[in-house]
Amino acid sequence: MHNILSISHLYKTYQSGFQALKDINLEISKGEIFALLGQNGAGKTTLISIICGIVNPSSGQVLVDGNNIITNYRDARAQIGLVPQELSTDSFETVWNTVTFSRGLYGKAPNPTLIEKILKDLSLWDKRHNKIMTLSGGMKRRVMIAKALSHEPKILFLDEPTAGVDVSLRKDMWKLVNILKDNGTTVILTTHYIEEAEEMADRIGIIHSGELIMVDDKLALMTKLGKKELTLELQNPLQSLPKELDLTGLSLSEDKCELIYRFDSKDEDINIAQLLQKIANLGIVFKDLHTKQSSLEEIFVNLVNSEANTHEV
Repeated sequence: MHNILSISHLYKTYQSGFQALKDINLEISKGEIFALLGQNGAGKTTLISIICGIVNPSSGQVLVDGNNIITNYRDARAQIGLVPQELSTDSFETVWNTVTFSRGLYGKAPNPTLIEKILKDLSLWDKRHNKIMTLSGGMKRRVMIAKALSHEPKILFLDEPTAGVDVSLRKDMWKLVNILKDNGTTVILTTHYIEEAEEMADRIGIIHSGELIMVDDKLALMTKLGKKELTLELQNPLQSLPKELDLTGLSLSEDKCELIYRFDSKDEDINIAQLLQKIANLGIVFKDLHTKQSSLEEIFVNLVNSEANTHEV
C-alpha cells in the first residue's frame, strides 16, 4: 500500500539543549487512521509540528506523499490539514467566510458545494452566517476542523481534538473521521482518551521521552501485550487452592467463591484447556464464568512504566 507519510531518522534538539525527538522512524499508509499516544511532554506535538512545517527538524527526513517538507515544502504542506490543540480563529469573521478564506490560502478555486458539505457534516450549517466570536468553545473547534478540511488535504492531523469538548462534538468528530477514511484521507490523531484510539485507530504508536517505543496494528498490539482474566464462579466455596491446580497466574478470591486465572492471550488455548480439565478431575463445580481483556490503556501504562524503569536502570 502507498505510504502517504515517511519519516526517517528524525531528531529535534531545541536551542536549550532539550532533545524532544530521538531517531523517529515511521511509515503511514494512505487512508489509515493512526493514533499517536504519549504522556504530556512525550514529543507528540513536536512531531506533528515538524511534519506540518511549524517547527524545523534538527536532522532526518520527512516525506509527505513523496514531497520533502524542507526542499519541497509548498507541495508537502498543501497535502496537510491541521487541527491544533489551541483554538485560533478570526473572532470577527463569519463561519462561512473564514472556512472559504482558508481554502483560498492554498490557491484552491472556490468550491461552495464542498464548503457546504463540510459545514453540514460538522453541524455548522445553521451557524454559517454567525460571527465566530458568538460561538461556543465546541462550535469553534468544529470551525477549526472545517478550516483544516477546506483545501481537501490528503492527511488530517487532529492534535487532542476532543480535549474539553462535549459528547455531541466527540460523536460527530468520530463519525466524520470514518467518512474521511472511506474517502481515502489519512487521519493522524493524538489523544488522552485512550478508549477513542482503541475504538477508532487501525494502528497505534506509543511515544515516550521523544522515542517511538512501539508501533503496531491495534489488534496485534492488544493480542501480543494484553492480558486476559478468566473468572470461574464456584458452586461451593473452596477452603484453599488445591495443589493440583498449580498453573501460574491462578488464585482463589478472598471470599473463596471464585477461581481467578490471569494469562497471556497467546497462551489461551493450552492453559484454559489444562485448567478446565484439572478442575473437572477434582470434581470442582462452577456455576458461571467470564473473561476480561486488558484495555489499551492498561497496555499503554505498562509499556510506559517499563520504558521508564529501563531508563532508570
